[in-house]
Amino acid sequence: MSKFEFIEATISDIHSAILAKEISCRDLVEFYLNRIDAYDKQGPSLNSIILINPKAKEEADELDEEFKKTGKLSGPLHGIPVLLKDNVDAIGMPTTAGSLSLAGNVSEADSFLTARLRKAGAIILAKTNLHEFAIWGETISSILGQTLNPYDLSRTPGGSSGGTGAGIAANFGIIGIGSDSVNSIRSPASANCLVGIRPTLGLVSRSGIVPYSHTQDTAGPICRTVKDAVLTLDAIAAYDSADAETAWGLGMIPDRGYAAFLKKDGMKGRRIGILESFFGKDEINTEVNQILKKAIDICSDNGAEMISLAGHIDSSWLVSNVSVHMDELKDHLNSYLQKLPSNAQVHSLEEVMGKGLYHSSIKTNLETAMALSTSTPEYRQKLILRAELQTKIMKLMADNRLDAIVFPHQQQLVCRVGESQKQRNGVLSSVTGFPSISVPAGFSSPAQEAPLGVPVGMEIFGRPWSEPLLIEIAYGFEQASKIRKAPLGIQE
Repeated sequence: MSKFEFIEATISDIHSAILAKEISCRDLVEFYLNRIDAYDKQGPSLNSIILINPKAKEEADELDEEFKKTGKLSGPLHGIPVLLKDNVDAIGMPTTAGSLSLAGNVSEADSFLTARLRKAGAIILAKTNLHEFAIWGETISSILGQTLNPYDLSRTPGGSSGGTGAGIAANFGIIGIGSDSVNSIRSPASANCLVGIRPTLGLVSRSGIVPYSHTQDTAGPICRTVKDAVLTLDAIAAYDSADAETAWGLGMIPDRGYAAFLKKDGMKGRRIGILESFFGKDEINTEVNQILKKAIDICSDNGAEMISLAGHIDSSWLVSNVSVHMDELKDHLNSYLQKLPSNAQVHSLEEVMGKGLYHSSIKTNLETAMALSTSTPEYRQKLILRAELQTKIMKLMADNRLDAIVFPHQQQLVCRVGESQKQRNGVLSSVTGFPSISVPAGFSSPAQEAPLGVPVGMEIFGRPWSEPLLIEIAYGFEQASKIRKAPLGIQE
């Protein structure tokens, strides 16, 4: 094996080493498979991986052969191993959404997103655990069980894309893909000291992804660095005729791509609002608030003008009264289940529940969803409130001449195993459909079970299609703060 340092390696590191003939794609795949073998079901037993791509080594060999012939990389993600959330289709591999009810549901085609990754040269290495059907935030499923947080094995990795978050944090791959209906990209990014991008609704296709809420569903990257996340976004952002929502994104992708906005001084001269109502006021919130204060000071020290926003927006109220994720779950998931082959185990959410093919942690949510639908006055009222919120946020930013808004993703530390997430703020982006990037903001105080401390993430939120501006701010913050650290104990 090469002396190349694989731990915390970036896409640029990998490509430099391949071009210098220090490593091969086969070396890469074998390294990450060995790490998964050593740490996912043994050692700390993170339990993040549902399935290994049986053709991963073969695909790596094909890329290596092509490189030998041409001396050139096959694309911007040549050979880069991807951890794919297991509600995203990849040809020849099951898509279970974490549920026993979908065991053996083998994909006959790649999702649009997966196809874009492959076209860019990436290798789908594995499918990752999620909170079943992406319904909540602790990443526990009937197909695999509970995934653990590599920074604190007594805690969850956030969710619902927690298998992706834990795996990327533990260096099981380089690119992670999550989906996000309420918090599900930014929650594991925050909990695992990672960067997560929830793009503007319509920038990234959802076709070939098990649906939860068409009004709020999207997908995006979870990576160790802003640059890797942005390179991934460049690969997957595109119009897809199979997802009508992506028609809104036509003409919105910069001609130079998003990587052109990776600027070290990206915070300089920016007016950034601090959404004070998204900070907790109780003792349990103290540590997160202190971490965010330091992060905000870093923004100020690097040229940003930070503006306190006094207007009250309540994230818990948004989840209960504006978010339509539960109202849409039954109808939109059924639209997927009804199209499964005749020999599938289930064809409706009612059958999933009737056969008991789900984890008990989602029982209450499933029962709630069964009593809701998209044809009620209450649902239509939520859509009205959603439109009003979009305008309210746009006016808030206009009145204060803001480039972006910042707040903690979660007002308290990510919850322990057996508990439920509380006080997450990701709903603002998911309900409005506006973009948000979660970046590492710091760590809580070290403890015996968390020797580095528990990671805390800061969201950088903006207007629709403002990804270039958010990327400048996020990259500037990352380069100034250098907060990312790999979890201890699994760095060998």
